[in-house]
Formats: sequence, structure tokens, C-alpha cells
Amino acid sequence: MSDFENILGNVKTWVREVGNLQKKNFRKENLYIETKSTEVDLVTEVDKLSEDYFLKAIQDKYPSHSILSEESGVHQNKDSNYLWIIDPLDGTTNYAQGLPVFAVSVALQYKKKTVLGVVYLPMLDLLFEAVVGQGASLNGKRIKVAAKSRLKECLLSTGFPYDQSENPDNNTNYFAFFVPRSRGMRRIGSAAYDLANVAAGIIDGYWELNLSPWDVAAGILLVEEAGGKVALLEKKRGISLIAGNENIVGQIFQGMSSVDQQGIS
Repeated sequence: MSDFENILGNVKTWVREVGNLQKKNFRKENLYIETKSTEVDLVTEVDKLSEDYFLKAIQDKYPSHSILSEESGVHQNKDSNYLWIIDPLDGTTNYAQGLPVFAVSVALQYKKKTVLGVVYLPMLDLLFEAVVGQGASLNGKRIKVAAKSRLKECLLSTGFPYDQSENPDNNTNYFAFFVPRSRGMRRIGSAAYDLANVAAGIIDGYWELNLSPWDVAAGILLVEEAGGKVALLEKKRGISLIAGNENIVGQIFQGMSSVDQQGIS
């Protein structure tokens, strides 16, 4: 068993404990909610409690490691080759609204390469995991990306940036393009879960714009270890990407390029 597999055992324990905390507080009366960058960019008291758990757990078990977490930023150890990338509650809007679709996302990088990724859905008890070079699994069963080759047969998913009302580069043009060209569209509300669904072959293709490392670090590894492809759109804002099998990623990229060339908005 590799060192990363040993670490994975700890991570699986942590995400389940955080998941229990989130379930305990789900649909809590008078849940404390704040806004961050915009009125639709939320953080709840449960986001912060979840993050506090991870910070303590990692610092107790691996005190020399660095941590990047959504709510508190970077906890840096300049001498460390290890970086944890944590989204303690991905899908905060769903959580705040009482929708039971949200995820805990944990990734570990070694020398800037992601070597471990876990995405856990507490309300659905779905645990996606991957160690680099070891494949990906869902609740202990090996998973792989879908093999579809025609976009019209594909179920696609996407999301929209928090500044969607202020910035015209907000994905609505691409969304409108793909709606009639696919079997269906889903807007799940958690990038980590979107990527995990691609890895499991549940969603055939996914794209999104202006994401952050904690949204995607674990999910990208899941897709890649499940035999899929993740294409980074370096000309777009933040971390923008497409995920699926190589064929479908290419077709989504071609569609987005067509929209850009036509200046559709």
C-alpha cells in the first residue's frame, strides 16, 4: 500500500465526519448565511464549521503540510511539497436553500501534481475517490467515463459564475447553444459533483467557466483516473474547463469556438 493510499484512509474518515456535521445542520432553522463577492455568492456557518474541522485534522495529522481552503485561503509552509486543496461545502447555495445536493471536496498535491482526490455527497452517501495511477471508484466500485460519441445522445452539465449578472462572459450563450444539440442539460450546483459524475459516466460531458482550484482539484483527478479528459480553456477567466471522453470534449470545444466566432451572446 502506497503512502497516498494510507492518507486516503484518513481523508475518507474526515469527509464522512464532516458530512455528518452537514447532515445534522441541514435545513436548520435560522441558519446563519453571509454573502461574499456578490449577493449570490454565499457562505454559511456550516461552511466555516466544516473548514475548521479539516484545518484541525490536517494540521494535527500532517503539521508540515500546506493547505488551500475556500473560506480561509492559504495556510502556507514554504518548505512543504504537499498542498491540501479543500472545498468544505461545494454547493453552498443548494445547502442554504435546503436542496440535498452538495459535496465535500478534498485533494492533495505533491510537488504541484494532484495525487489524491475525494468527493463526498453526504445526503446521498456517495464517495468518489482516486489515487494517481490507481483508477477511480464510487463507493468501492471502479468507475469510468461514458463512451458516447454523438453529442445529441449526451447528457451535459454546466454552471454559471457568481458575477453572471455583471459580466457578459457568463456562459448563457454556450448554454443556449448546447440545449438543442444534446439529449439534455443539467445545472447541478456543485462543480465537484459535476466532475465526479463525469468520472462515473453518469454525465457525458461538462463545461464551466471561472472556477477556483478548490472547486475542481479533486474532480479533475477523478475524471483523469476514470479514463477521461479535462481540457483547460486558458483564454477564459479563472479556471475554465471541459470534461468528458476525448471525443465529447472535442465536440464541446468546437461548439464553444463556433459560438465565439459568431459573437453570440
